[in-house]
Amino acid sequence: MSDATPSSSLSPAAHLTLRCVLDELIPASSDGRLPAAGALGLADHALALAARVPQAPSIVARGLASLDALAHSRGAECYAALPQPERLAALHELAAEGAFLEALLFPTYAAYYQHPRVLAALGLEARPPYPRGHELPPFDVTLLEPVLRRPRRGR
Repeated sequence: MSDATPSSSLSPAAHLTLRCVLDELIPASSDGRLPAAGALGLADHALALAARVPQAPSIVARGLASLDALAHSRGAECYAALPQPERLAALHELAAEGAFLEALLFPTYAAYYQHPRVLAALGLEARPPYPRGHELPPFDVTLLEPVLRRPRRGR
């Protein structure tokens, strides 16, 4: 789930912008217990989840480019160079114009709340709920006999 290597579909500058956007979408908790989404290295994981929707990768790429353009118009080299309040303002401005956040928000939440560090901070184990999560009674195979005695029906 880490993004040590930038996604091949994004330039290193766009990848840095994405990490900053993720930090704005899910900032670190004030007590330091929960890290920010970008700091966890979830960019590639969020992009992979977003890519399940056909238009999402191009929407995200255009949105990242727009954020860098907004930063340039405000005198910064790139979105990451903006002070935090200006980053948030630029993100709000872009959100009013299109589907960028719609394409990125759910994949970011999904990646974040699957991360082992976040699960541990929430007091949850980073494992599937079964088999340790739910006790199932032994299955009585004789319950299937009436169904097995029926004639086969095909369509």
